[in-house]
Amino acid sequence: MSTSTTFALNGRLDGTTSTTTEKDLLALLSGDINTIDIDISNLDYVSSAGLRVLLVAAKAAKAKGGKIVLHGPKPTILEVFKISGFDRIIAIAQ
Repeated sequence: MSTSTTFALNGRLDGTTSTTTEKDLLALLSGDINTIDIDISNLDYVSSAGLRVLLVAAKAAKAKGGKIVLHGPKPTILEVFKISGFDRIIAIAQ
């Protein structure tokens, strides 16, 4: 059975914010939640540290039979996901 929740990212997902974001996402996945819908419509920047956080969360969700779904990326953020190949690893709903 899939249990989901919504999580929002705003501003920057980079070396400064990635540690806290990773802890928050993994805390959600440590309980009954196995699917997280992440609203990234207000995300302005994502670094390699931010991509790593999303990958770690996606692997944790998959291990529980769930998934991570990113929602509403800005064109510049979507381009980062496409160039890095993350659009083939993590579901992106526009």
